[in-house]
Amino acid sequence: MKTTLLSLAVILLLASSVRVQAQDNAKTIKSFYAKADFALTADPNADAWKGIKGVWAERGPLGDLTPGHKTEIRTRWTDKNLYVLFVCAYEKLYLKPAPTTKAETNKLWEWDVAEVFLGTDFNDIKHYTEFQVSPQGEWVDLDIDRKPNPPNHNWEWNAAGFEVKARINEKAKIWYGEMRIPLAQVDARPAKAGNEMRVNFYRLQGPPPDRNYISWQPTGAKNYHVPEAFGRLRLEK
Repeated sequence: MKTTLLSLAVILLLASSVRVQAQDNAKTIKSFYAKADFALTADPNADAWKGIKGVWAERGPLGDLTPGHKTEIRTRWTDKNLYVLFVCAYEKLYLKPAPTTKAETNKLWEWDVAEVFLGTDFNDIKHYTEFQVSPQGEWVDLDIDRKPNPPNHNWEWNAAGFEVKARINEKAKIWYGEMRIPLAQVDARPAKAGNEMRVNFYRLQGPPPDRNYISWQPTGAKNYHVPEAFGRLRLEK
């Protein structure tokens, strides 16, 4: 009887460990190493992105499914840069008139965008950076501090060397956005395999009043700025 109870306890412990591991995997995106930096193409079939496994974002901030807007996210890194590729299904685009790609666009989030929230300070999770790209190749980067009241969302902060590329496939109803984020602008550590960052990915899509909100890790609130809900990004070789 004791042996049976011990065996049952071991089985339950192993099952619990498997569940915890599965939950951790669901909250982690692997960024795969590239030996050299590469040109931005916003093309998932480009050599740099072939065979790179990503994650999917398909739920709103409250965890509700967003049909027709499932989003694939892939990421790579080099010694100097972090790359992020978004593959964004859509039903209807909502684009800013007279776009500019020569300077950042404040309040870009009022239109269609894909976003990366990235934090490397695990002791101060309310301080992080935000990067956005639109289907038209517009961009904005922000330094976020949620501790003050009101919070500080500094769009005038600039990550020197941040670049984006975007393109739209109207026939397939997919738009593609790619980012190159200089690691030195967001992380004081030398880039190396095993480094982890706190991360979440979001989209805002479509015209009001039928605006769609898509997140990788749902925040549990009608707000993307919930750092407690962020997942992890791990540099892999």
